[in-house]
Amino acid sequence: MQNYRLLGLAGAALLGLAGCSKNESDSASGTAAKLEVRLTDAPGNFSAVVLDVRQVEVHLKEASDPAGWQTLAFTPQAVNVLDYVNGKSALLVNTDFAPGDLKEIRLVLGPNSYVVGTDNQQYDLKTPSGQTSGVKLKLDNVTLQANATYQLLLDFDVAKSIVERGNWRAGNDKKERYLLKPVIRLVAQSLKGGLRGTVNPAAARPQVLAIRSSIVGPDTVSTFADASGAFQLNALPAGTYQVQFFPSVAAPTGQPAYRNVVRSNITVTNDQATDLGATPLN
Repeated sequence: MQNYRLLGLAGAALLGLAGCSKNESDSASGTAAKLEVRLTDAPGNFSAVVLDVRQVEVHLKEASDPAGWQTLAFTPQAVNVLDYVNGKSALLVNTDFAPGDLKEIRLVLGPNSYVVGTDNQQYDLKTPSGQTSGVKLKLDNVTLQANATYQLLLDFDVAKSIVERGNWRAGNDKKERYLLKPVIRLVAQSLKGGLRGTVNPAAARPQVLAIRSSIVGPDTVSTFADASGAFQLNALPAGTYQVQFFPSVAAPTGQPAYRNVVRSNITVTNDQATDLGATPLN
């Protein structure tokens, strides 16, 4: 499995996810590859995050060759990414595709993305000017093979991707409150390793970080526990992890304080999710 992290990139477009056109001759002859694209989310402190999904392009040749881009057929739609957290994912593509190398994906959003805050108010998601070509995610050593399924998991980090303007104040234009600076972890995989569990009390709503040490430095993936206290992290490389819990709210007056918790030496193996059980936070 390969992990790719794209940090702090913004564009007039973020996230276009598309179905690939079938190669009819490959499909008929039984030599086609199967391509899946799934969307999941590391949530933030919003009631809804709706992306105006318009388009995706894949690059099949070297980056210097402009003829390598292929626009994929897709019906534009609005996607609330907060519907796909804690192990849930939206299956956006499940199609035959010609075997071969994938070099890059260019993801595109339209102008109608928005968030709904915890105040139940809707705010437009603005993108910084000067970037109109979309967000490019590079792929290394991704080869679609005949009669095999390859999955691209797009992990959109809401908490890092939506930035509040520092000079915005209540009463200002609601369209100017938030900027979209997408942070996407792209996992190209045929593996299903993961971590899941619950926290107690659920009201602590902690951020959950899974940190794997490697020869190239720590590899960190995060999510938040949901309202029931459940959390799940998918598409993790096999290895030994430290799992950290950071409550996002304070305990009510008169109740024991919520505390940060660290669990070490957690083993993740290929093709299954490791269950951590319940983790107390007070």
